[in-house]
Amino acid sequence: MKVYKNPNKSEWNALVKRPILEQASLDAIVIDILEDVKKNKDNALFNYAEKFDGVQLDSIAIDASEIESAKTLVSQDLKDAITLAKQNIEIFHKSQIEKEQIIETTKGVKCWRKSVGIEKVGLYIPGGSAPLFSTILMLGIPAKLAGCKEVVLCSPPNKEGNIHPAILYTANLVGITKIYKAGGAQAIAAMAYGTETIPQVYKIFGPGNQFVTKAKELIQQQGIAIDMPAGPSEVLVIADQTSNPAFVAADLLSQAEHGADSQVILLSDDEDMINKTLQELDKQLNLLPRKSIAEKALMVSRAILLDSINECIEFSNLYAPEHLIIATDNASGYIEQITNAGSVFLGKYSCESAGDYASGTNHTLPTNGFARNYSGVSLDSFVKKITFQNLNTEGLKTIGPAIELMAEAEGLDAHKNAVTLRLKAINNV
Repeated sequence: MKVYKNPNKSEWNALVKRPILEQASLDAIVIDILEDVKKNKDNALFNYAEKFDGVQLDSIAIDASEIESAKTLVSQDLKDAITLAKQNIEIFHKSQIEKEQIIETTKGVKCWRKSVGIEKVGLYIPGGSAPLFSTILMLGIPAKLAGCKEVVLCSPPNKEGNIHPAILYTANLVGITKIYKAGGAQAIAAMAYGTETIPQVYKIFGPGNQFVTKAKELIQQQGIAIDMPAGPSEVLVIADQTSNPAFVAADLLSQAEHGADSQVILLSDDEDMINKTLQELDKQLNLLPRKSIAEKALMVSRAILLDSINECIEFSNLYAPEHLIIATDNASGYIEQITNAGSVFLGKYSCESAGDYASGTNHTLPTNGFARNYSGVSLDSFVKKITFQNLNTEGLKTIGPAIELMAEAEGLDAHKNAVTLRLKAINNV
């Protein structure tokens, strides 16, 4: 982890840059996969399962017996933990349900907005070395609360042709029944275009590797909505002399272990705190099963000494982190200064892992600086906002003349006439 001491502000733009991934070959590979699935549908998925997952599948769809079997393979302690997280996530996301309000903008003119669930949504859940069953809670719960009629879930199979039991258990717990064995860019393609087995959806959610991310980017250009632009996971931690170096190091490593392309940033106004945290990093790193992954992430990560915590906040706003931890005693005092962050964790005990699993907030968040203009997933991500208006005769008489003048000024006579005809009918009654 490279250390920078009091860099000049002219250097900040370089310091907030994320690791750059090779794009040219990635584009070509993913475009080929998308076209193959679009053309060959299920056959393409069977071929990619053999090529990438090392398994010959008999079926892409999960049946009821596989779900029942998965329930027996998940420990009761883990089931209880998942239930606790589910309850907290439901409580927080239920609070986001908006009460429909009818607003009378002018006497006789009523306007309102109605939230309608997106009919068909697709959830991508990574498997492999880190089966993210927690993401099912983060996406499945708001999808159900929003009233989405069809929720499709894709996750890659293992070499035995199975999806991780915790994924199946959690999907069943939140009421998702359409579950399919498909991973990578090919799963995104299947949900975007539809196959003989997997239904086409209108919006796709969920994290994934660079192939999944690129596939989501490309299908968005073709008219299929996605949750947000995404990249490798990241955290920025702000610490001062009141922070706990062991806690800070643990938070940095919790993100570094996500992937070799992840990035973690430590900011502090205290050089001693940085040194102690780096010592803790070395100590804790050696105990991690995913040590080699975390080590690679730390190679593209940074510890930066700045003049003050206020300057740290300023740097953070420029970086726009997916996760921001202010690990200080007076963390709440900086809330008003934070303008760009996906999710913020205040104080020594607000570890980023809490948001990843069970505090209740959503862990599907903008990365790669997109926190400057994107929000994390919420109930709103699964609904469309449809506006309504209702005018009676009094309302049209009140605003009609203004509409006629504005339409005429824009040279849109048919617009004007739609009002004029009605006003004449009203006045002739």
